[in-house]
Amino acid sequence: MIRFVFILLLPLSLLGQNTVCFEIEENPNPSINALTLFPKYVNVLDCIHIYAEQSISDEKVLHAAAIAAELLDNNEDGIIDDENVKNALMDLYTVMPLFAYEGSNAEEILFDNFDDLMDNNNFCAGAVLYNNEIDPSSPGFWGNDASVEEVLHTINACSHVEIYPDVFGLEPNSSEMSDAMDVARGGQFLSIPSNYPEEGWYHYDDWTCDYECMAMEYLYWCIVANMGLLDHNMICSGISNEWELCTAEEFENTDVLMHAIITNPEYKIPQLAPDGNYCPNNTILLEDNLNRSLIKTIDILGRDNQSNIFYLEIYDDGSIEKKYILNK
Repeated sequence: MIRFVFILLLPLSLLGQNTVCFEIEENPNPSINALTLFPKYVNVLDCIHIYAEQSISDEKVLHAAAIAAELLDNNEDGIIDDENVKNALMDLYTVMPLFAYEGSNAEEILFDNFDDLMDNNNFCAGAVLYNNEIDPSSPGFWGNDASVEEVLHTINACSHVEIYPDVFGLEPNSSEMSDAMDVARGGQFLSIPSNYPEEGWYHYDDWTCDYECMAMEYLYWCIVANMGLLDHNMICSGISNEWELCTAEEFENTDVLMHAIITNPEYKIPQLAPDGNYCPNNTILLEDNLNRSLIKTIDILGRDNQSNIFYLEIYDDGSIEKKYILNK
């Protein structure tokens, strides 16, 4: 058994707030037509470029940046976990737009000029975020904060799908993931069936979503299920029409094919749920016990911990340990 322990040096009084070591800067590309209405900008580890409209609060902009950084640098040591992902995102100009609302002027201008961004500026954008989808107080909590989902879509679309096509290819019969999805849906369906087979556990029914879109959504559900982000009664009930595996254990025991892919260390898929805090300079590796007392142990959703896979320990000196245990 190998135990990795990371300490966040946060006082207890700040437990409900986020610590993010990024700065919001001025738009570095105001002359590009598609980006003229985004005055706020954050460079996330030179890999993801966040552009936000003026009305989006600094707290929300920094929250999106922290989530992106945690997904790229999941152990928060200041180094992107997968060098291949880093190179793929940096070879392109990977953007994450934050819009004030659906149909805003900034959104219309960006999409009107999107072909130019792709063809002439080497941009990649896998998803967008809207102001009402960002909630720094509930990182990744389904129904409250879509930051984890949309940032994952961006990272997956602009890196994993391209650098590991035999594993994460989106087309039918193209990859290990497409084969696993066919099992998860109860068969291979190139369009939405009138009824999914009962033996399936993934049954997305958005008629605008084609097979490749379904595969991208499937990858998201698998990653967050493995992280434990769906392990909540309200979430489980809310997503049951689309996805049935709510706990990491259910995912491991049911979706055997995809669990093997997601946890394969070769692909360095993030295993820990982001909590909206990212500040590597305040993170240290603890090897010996400190002279302190444990106050409480909770999971990523703030509940009393019921799992020994990933949890947070709160100590009387104000420190918080993120613990993730891998069995080998």
